[in-house]
Amino acid sequence: MSNLRLINETSGTNVSSVSLTDVFSADFDIYKIEQTDYTPLSASSQSIMRLINASGSAISSSDYNYASLFQPSYSSFVEDKSTSSTFIMDGLYNDQNITVGGGAVYYLFNPFSSTSYTFGIGQHSQFNTGSGFFARKDIGVLTSTASMTGVQFISTGSANITTNIRVFGLRVDS
Repeated sequence: MSNLRLINETSGTNVSSVSLTDVFSADFDIYKIEQTDYTPLSASSQSIMRLINASGSAISSSDYNYASLFQPSYSSFVEDKSTSSTFIMDGLYNDQNITVGGGAVYYLFNPFSSTSYTFGIGQHSQFNTGSGFFARKDIGVLTSTASMTGVQFISTGSANITTNIRVFGLRVDS
């Protein structure tokens, strides 16, 4: 039997953001989030991930720290980091307005706990017909101790997006 339990599956079509509320609970300490079928609908854009608190509000303050490594096949790797970010991790990205395909997997640790920070790791890969293959590895933390119950993906560009998101709880057997 798998230790992954599907909690929520949702999609957004031609939207500026996708929010999944009430997906984190005391039932799990580790969550796996899959983002697939990401399609920016016009201009260059990127999706970013924010956490949603128990009141249903996305945390958009600069209480996040993150670091990422952007790994394009067509140029040098680029490191990016911040100790006062408004998001926990970078998401899927489109640099040429012509994304062919991509997917991402993220793990969040202790998001529901009100006594510890929420940490996350993630990785994704994509292919653009205009530039080629690229990947990204991320790590992030929300540096406030409040219970988070959901996650939000937002398009940072002027384009709306279409995407599918699945959230799993990871059961750890002793």
